[in-house]
Amino acid sequence: MKDPRKILTRHPANPILDPRDYPGINTLFNPSPIMHDGRTYMLVAATTANCRGVNHRETFLAISEDGVKFELSREPFIDQRTLPEPYCRMGGIIDSRLTKIGDTYYFTAPQGVRELGYDHVVMVLFSTKDFKSVNVHSIVTLPYNRGTSLFPEKINGKYMRLDRPGADRHGSIWIAESPDLIHWGNYRPLLKGNWAIWNSGKIGPTPPLKTSKGWLVVVHGVEYNCSGSHYYIGAVMLDLENPDKIIGRTQSYLLAPEAAYEVNGQVSNVVFPCGAIIDESKDEFRLYYGAADTCVALATGSLSEIIDACLNYR
Repeated sequence: MKDPRKILTRHPANPILDPRDYPGINTLFNPSPIMHDGRTYMLVAATTANCRGVNHRETFLAISEDGVKFELSREPFIDQRTLPEPYCRMGGIIDSRLTKIGDTYYFTAPQGVRELGYDHVVMVLFSTKDFKSVNVHSIVTLPYNRGTSLFPEKINGKYMRLDRPGADRHGSIWIAESPDLIHWGNYRPLLKGNWAIWNSGKIGPTPPLKTSKGWLVVVHGVEYNCSGSHYYIGAVMLDLENPDKIIGRTQSYLLAPEAAYEVNGQVSNVVFPCGAIIDESKDEFRLYYGAADTCVALATGSLSEIIDACLNYR
């Protein structure tokens, strides 16, 4: 079996989205990818120089025919000023997690509530059918919570999701269920970090990807050391019928901040995922990730090798 650290290959075109190519945009990072109408769509976090709307944290839409060359929208995907109360006054919309359920694309995004005079962030549920108009549904978590990731189908008659509650330097993965995507309950802890050095600080989930072997969940892990924090990317496998059951996880990381654009930037030493795209029939795995909170990069590899790394705890 291949060393997990050697499964993924960085694309030679990296960074595939560079803020230096877009006047007025300071950073582009933490993309959430999905396939729509045969093309790759990404919701991309950004900070802008001209501070549109409430603040300068925004989400842009990027579309690609080949999965490498992306066209970035000229304006933010969501005009936060047009949202109803209290969303129009909350923190900027970034770090989305996209999931298709039926014919609708749902995404969650963390929004700050400090702007309302409260502490930390909550997760807000949005949806779109065409990536042209957006609906805002509800705040679906209490603070402090980041990284809520929906399963793409009901399991045992219930919608399910993964959560990342926890304070700034600590965070673990929980699981919850809902009858309608709005009202959530039956919360229980699923997985904490510190099974390896690369996630000794905290971990967080992305939307589960269905495979024949189980639910594949790409995760980030954080190590705190004398030089600060380092963000890594690994993976976890959950049982298809009972996602409370962890059937595998990578002992080694899949990706570490090593390339220059990952090591140096707005926040150095960061590779951060908000999702991935897989094609089991072609054994393809495409990981779009934020690099140093500054640009967007792509790494590709064998899906089956990643699954094997999880199941064999490598």
